[in-house]
Amino acid sequence: MNTSNNHLLERIFNLRASGTDVRTELMAGLTTFLTLCYIIIVNPLILGEAGMDVGAVFVATCIAAAVGCFVMGFVGNYPIALAPGMGLNAYFTFAVVKGMGVPWQVALGAVFVSGLIFIVFSLFKVREMLVNALPTGLKMSIAAGVGLFLALIALKGAGVIVSNPATLVGMGDIHQPSVLLAMGGFVLVSVLGYFRIRAAIIITILAITAVSTLLGLSEFKGVVGSVPSIAPTFMQMNFEGLFTASMVSVIFVFFLVDLFDSTGTLVGVSHRAGLLENGKLPRLKRALLADSSAIVAGAALGTSSTTPYVESAAGVAVGGRTGLTAVTVGVLMLAALVFSPLAQSVPTFATAPALLYVGVQMLRSTKDIDWEDMTEAAPAFLTIVFMPFAYSIADGIAMGFISYSLIKLLCGRAKDVPPMVWIVTVLWAVKFWFLGA
Repeated sequence: MNTSNNHLLERIFNLRASGTDVRTELMAGLTTFLTLCYIIIVNPLILGEAGMDVGAVFVATCIAAAVGCFVMGFVGNYPIALAPGMGLNAYFTFAVVKGMGVPWQVALGAVFVSGLIFIVFSLFKVREMLVNALPTGLKMSIAAGVGLFLALIALKGAGVIVSNPATLVGMGDIHQPSVLLAMGGFVLVSVLGYFRIRAAIIITILAITAVSTLLGLSEFKGVVGSVPSIAPTFMQMNFEGLFTASMVSVIFVFFLVDLFDSTGTLVGVSHRAGLLENGKLPRLKRALLADSSAIVAGAALGTSSTTPYVESAAGVAVGGRTGLTAVTVGVLMLAALVFSPLAQSVPTFATAPALLYVGVQMLRSTKDIDWEDMTEAAPAFLTIVFMPFAYSIADGIAMGFISYSLIKLLCGRAKDVPPMVWIVTVLWAVKFWFLGA
């Protein structure tokens, strides 16, 4: 890169003041991309289960991620990449579309509206107030519960766990090649993760796909090809019937899960990069607007909620400090558009190890729950177990809020419950009483 370009990037991203340079930022962006590019394979497969066109979702995933990264990089100037979120895509498909029978077009409308609410809440700092009001135990248990929810989806999709009329669930046929490959893949990604291989997830997915193809279990459709049409999902949001009581609760869950996931990621990665000032994020409003606008753009393109990725910490670990890191990821996401045949060659069971591995990462949050205080531990436990057992992220969050408020109240510690938590508790209780789970 010539000197004039370096000077331009210096002015845009303020590299020198951040203690970095162009080469470091580009390497950081590449590192982050390699750790999260699995989403361009996994997301289309998950949303494809909702009846969406897989090729169109692949394009929407790449473009939505690029838009989010560009806005975060140029406006927020943070080394944080965005892409359609794991957990939120599972809720979209398995809870809303398949569980509630909601057309995917209406579900996209719910994502779009939740993004608009995010923008308003970010502008008026309501989002910060909500995050600050939520007790740590509930925040951490929501993340852990989503991790178990992803694990159940992965095990079910790969045939490792199957329905059993006697015991509700049971072990699948371990002699099936898909089951063996899925569990072997989890061992592989865990070993690669232990040795801090940045591209552990994508390496595992590609390795299982290769073996599956050689065994004749799946069809190899090529590596590079023309970019699929985005028309089947572009601007397909349907707002009819969106503002019924049940769909309002869906919008609320999209909002709530992404609220704590995205804000927690922003703070956590920024802390790792040493970007916090007195424990707070400078330019926080810009960063919040970046991921809020990415949600709206993603819904318009045809994908579930776009959110900051904790994998951005990999880029930060090799020196990423500015928005140039995020912009680099965005450029690579656009370049990945030509790899659609490869993405469509991946069988469902090849993504199971990725979902399980992400679940492991999310369960780490339980270490920050106060298990010695039963008024904190019991609500956290209910939040975590209800998500997979009820097969609903929404019901898990609801049980967490309701049990937290009731247990604190009956233990004489009602003053520990923030007013905002009481409000949310009442809303969930009303929803359950009149509409059921």
